[in-house]
Amino acid sequence: MTQSSRWPVPRFNGLLMTTVVAALCVALPVLVVVSFVITGVSDAWNHLLETLLGRYALNSLLLSALVAIGVVILGVPAAWIISFYRFKGRGILSWLLLLPMAYPAYILAYTYTGVLDYSGPVLTAMRELNAPTWAMDPLLNIRSLPGAAIMLSLVLYPYVYLLARAAFMDQSANLMEAAYTLGQSRSRVFMRIVIPMARPAIAAGTLLAVMETLADFGTVQFFGVQTFTTGIVRTYYGFGDTVGAAQLSTLLLGCVFCLVIFEKSSRSRVRYYSDRLRKLNQTSVTLSGWRQSVAQLLCVLPVCFGFLLPTGILLYWAFFYAELQSMWS
Repeated sequence: MTQSSRWPVPRFNGLLMTTVVAALCVALPVLVVVSFVITGVSDAWNHLLETLLGRYALNSLLLSALVAIGVVILGVPAAWIISFYRFKGRGILSWLLLLPMAYPAYILAYTYTGVLDYSGPVLTAMRELNAPTWAMDPLLNIRSLPGAAIMLSLVLYPYVYLLARAAFMDQSANLMEAAYTLGQSRSRVFMRIVIPMARPAIAAGTLLAVMETLADFGTVQFFGVQTFTTGIVRTYYGFGDTVGAAQLSTLLLGCVFCLVIFEKSSRSRVRYYSDRLRKLNQTSVTLSGWRQSVAQLLCVLPVCFGFLLPTGILLYWAFFYAELQSMWS
């Protein structure tokens, strides 16, 4: 037996090496941030722990919960309508529903604040019409934690919509027809069969939206909501404390990691089965009349408030202020 046969030469796996290098590039900044935890506790950390850390954690938790609810409310019904029903404009709306993702949330925050400001066109018109105070107060309080949740939900719901739509269209039509044969209504089939089978996709989209929420800085800073991200930036730039900012970042990473583990463990014993012979999108129901109008409205509203209206506002401001500048120059 020759030496080469006893000791085979290892083959170079380019894909494996590329994956390892990419993983190291992604993990290195995280490891550097986590390494600051073992360097000791800074003075800024003690100050944050005694005064602001609880507020950061509570606001981040509430904001994440509200955004999670918002993206599910906006994304899941739209995905269900596009997947199961046929109506005029369905093909265009299936793509338009993705457009709000193109906007950063702070752009929406800026545009809606300008429109809903006390001297803005909406409240000015409402005062001229003698609108009641209770109708104007929510618009005045747009720069708040619920307002930030609305802005983030309008931008991040496409995560849930896209993944839920793919899950819905991949489901078996035989299961639904069997449920209808047993006397189940469409609403019960949707809640007891369709949603549970699409739960992994919905949970994944919601988790992505929550991670984006926890990483957002522009929206919460503009609305004056104190979260982990604002605390990290303030600690780094305000106090000049790199260690304290890194320790806050590590705490935030730990929260995200626990969230991922919790979601995965909650469905670890659940098994999903789908008969791939007949897909759900092959048995779509054609809508007409008022049902078609309702389906179109439910799909248009997220696009309108998440993309079309902010775009119109920005274009108006661009041309209006450009015209004013040309008049004064």
